[in-house]
Amino acid sequence: MFALKKYLFLAVLLLICSCQNDSEEQDSNAQGTVTSTSPLTTYLQRVAMVSTVQDNMIDGSTYCTIKLPYTVTVNNVQIAVNTTADYQKVTDNINASTYDDDIVKIDFPVTMVYYNYIQKVIPNEADFNELINYWNLYPDLLSKINGLNIKYPITINSYNSANQIASSVSIVSDQAFFNFIKNLNGSQYIALQYPISITDYKNQTKSITNNQEFENAIKYAIDYCPENNVVTVDFVATLTNGSWDIPYYFADSEKTSTYNGYTFVFKNDQSVVATKGAVSQTGQWETTLQYGVRELKINFSSAPLAQLNSNWKVFEFNGSQVRLRNVGTGTNYLYFEK
Repeated sequence: MFALKKYLFLAVLLLICSCQNDSEEQDSNAQGTVTSTSPLTTYLQRVAMVSTVQDNMIDGSTYCTIKLPYTVTVNNVQIAVNTTADYQKVTDNINASTYDDDIVKIDFPVTMVYYNYIQKVIPNEADFNELINYWNLYPDLLSKINGLNIKYPITINSYNSANQIASSVSIVSDQAFFNFIKNLNGSQYIALQYPISITDYKNQTKSITNNQEFENAIKYAIDYCPENNVVTVDFVATLTNGSWDIPYYFADSEKTSTYNGYTFVFKNDQSVVATKGAVSQTGQWETTLQYGVRELKINFSSAPLAQLNSNWKVFEFNGSQVRLRNVGTGTNYLYFEK
């Protein structure tokens, strides 16, 4: 009877959240209720991805890793890679001399584990090279967010508005968390049960008590964990290269569809031209660094583009995606994508 009352209470709570007005929807997101498309949900899935950067000196890819154990040969020295500590042996051998070729030869077959936990047996070097070349075609995939480890188990409450079923699940690993988020559908509302304990890239432990704190911790990991900054990309050069669409815009509620069909070109003279069909409108942009935080200010004179006007903070970016947010009484998001 207690469990039934618990689920009924959760169902009512989440049903109310799903029926709120725009302002209340944003407040709900801040306090704990999110969906499969909420920014926090997608960030958390990337936190839960397979860690792949630790063996880049061997496989050369941040989208997959070689399953332990296996053996490599470096500069005619055979090294058994049985644990993650053995990666240092490979690195030490590569750095031991400047006069050798530092070629890492993998003893096949090996099993590759992709960032999404899919595994594949690679029988020989030719198949391995083909796989790595495939992943290198997608250099701008948003990969795993390193430097933030969740201490499991955690509990997630969910409510399905389609069938009005409430449930609660205990998540015991990154893989379980990744798959849970992957399998969410559009009618599901989820709420993480706080507090949740995490450790950062310095192995410091922190207690997270709400969604905003979790997102801020993820932002900290993106900015400061060395494993998330393998390639340095210039923001201005990226922004002014090519045209951009808006795949996601959230201001109190999701309003992405308002900007369907628009393309944006950011020019070096700090003008930005938004075009839809045969109609173009020119606005202004500028970017600054404030206390180490990259900001992007956008200014248009008329609706609907003027709704984008804000001094946005850059959450993350690469060659084909720019993710912005604005944290005030609520959190708004603006994404650009090529």
